[in-house]
Amino acid sequence: MESQDQEFNRFVGKIKSYTTIDLSQYKEAQMKRRLTTLRIKKGFSSFDAYFEAIVKDKQLLYEFLDRMTINVSEFWRNPNRWQVLEERILPQLTAVNRRLRVWSAACSTGEEPYTLAMILQGHGLLRDASLLATDLDEGVLEKAQQGVYLDRSIRDVPPVQLEKNFIKEGEVFRVNPELKRYVRFQKQNLLTDRFENNFDLIVCRNVMIYFTEEAKHELYQKFSAALRPGGILFVGSTEQIFSPNRYGMELADTFFYRKL
Repeated sequence: MESQDQEFNRFVGKIKSYTTIDLSQYKEAQMKRRLTTLRIKKGFSSFDAYFEAIVKDKQLLYEFLDRMTINVSEFWRNPNRWQVLEERILPQLTAVNRRLRVWSAACSTGEEPYTLAMILQGHGLLRDASLLATDLDEGVLEKAQQGVYLDRSIRDVPPVQLEKNFIKEGEVFRVNPELKRYVRFQKQNLLTDRFENNFDLIVCRNVMIYFTEEAKHELYQKFSAALRPGGILFVGSTEQIFSPNRYGMELADTFFYRKL
């Protein structure tokens, strides 16, 4: 009789063929548990049946991607780290070049790239900047482009930014269209797609923790290659790089790494 592991492995193979997403590069136990819970919640007795339904129903595909990518985000998440970016890192970058190329990788529902846009705007850098935001999940990219948020997402937004860059509509807050036009959203699979290059700043936070060590190693190499010399990689609070020199980087500040 076929084991549950064999069935899940077949599902992983089918998903890779159908979407190019390689679930084997995510931590297996964590991913299997999460997707099993979703499959059962949706009423499917097997991963085979679940996959067939995903192929036929785009909403199921979006829900699968949403569960897989853990879209938890908020503006100014871990505010003290954003303060370091604003007060220490940005001045270092702009001392070399004020026309910054910035990338929010795995941007989820848009809170992070809009935070970056507001910080750049506050320093008079936004108009001349290039700000790319990417994610694997088309559903969250659509939400990001809409730029509509509940109050729990905006609790750490500084009052001056809230007043300037959000429009309150009933129970939600809409990002000012003037700010939105500076952010370029694009679908991207970090593990398989080629990266643009010559970035001054790459922000990829609270995503690497879901990947295997091999996938992390490959991604750090790709991020390093995508940075210009002196460029900065900003990672999440659980994602320290313990040997940045192996990727041609050095510690610039806690959770910030500079390309050599």
